[in-house]
Amino acid sequence: MTTSKVIREKIWTRLHDVARPDTRFHLNFAEVIPDFEGSEQAIDRLIADPDYQASRFAFITPDNCLCDLRMRMIEAGKPFVMSTYGIYRGFLYLDPGKVPAGAARYASWLDGMEYFGTPITLAQIAQMGRFDYLVTGASAVSMNGVRFGKGHGFFDLEWGMFTDLGLVGEQTPVHAVVHDVQVVQEQLQPSETDILVDKIFTPGGAHEIGRRAQRPRGVKWPLLDPKQIAQTPPLQELQRLQGLA
Repeated sequence: MTTSKVIREKIWTRLHDVARPDTRFHLNFAEVIPDFEGSEQAIDRLIADPDYQASRFAFITPDNCLCDLRMRMIEAGKPFVMSTYGIYRGFLYLDPGKVPAGAARYASWLDGMEYFGTPITLAQIAQMGRFDYLVTGASAVSMNGVRFGKGHGFFDLEWGMFTDLGLVGEQTPVHAVVHDVQVVQEQLQPSETDILVDKIFTPGGAHEIGRRAQRPRGVKWPLLDPKQIAQTPPLQELQRLQGLA
């Protein structure tokens, strides 16, 4: 059993005590990164951070623990891009100006994003400019910034696509929102695809990472199953943009 799998399963056991059940997947943490008790306090800390305050165009993952963040970004007039579940239907762009007053909370939920968000291609994102801020949930994050998702590698894949197009880089702030039980105290060795985060926000505090290792760049095509490429429209688009298809 790999180290990441051992860590995930240990964290998932602890999460059962603090996680808020998902409407579709309940507490199946292999399929959903859940909301948790105190996530609003973690978002309070993130909102107060200078990187968030300075952001103008962000990428936010569809994790349940980030619903409050998405709502508050809509209320603050901050546009963002979010991936659909599994990236199977690509990305959605949320223009806060198109969300009626009083509807920000609904728009922050996944069903609301489907209603108010607009499908957007990688090429269209590139026309809008670089992301200046990324926020993700996680199954676990180590104190040296190594982040583990559900085990499917979606955020790593999104990062690879974005770096290939010059939409993010080594200096782009990447922040994680997790419960305190999801923070791993050990220093972990990142794999060639692991995205290192700069800060971790929890209900109990904020942790700044003294990141030493560089983040990966580009989509690692040899590591991808052809079936995954066939099921992920942005990967097919990137292949066309790169002249690989």
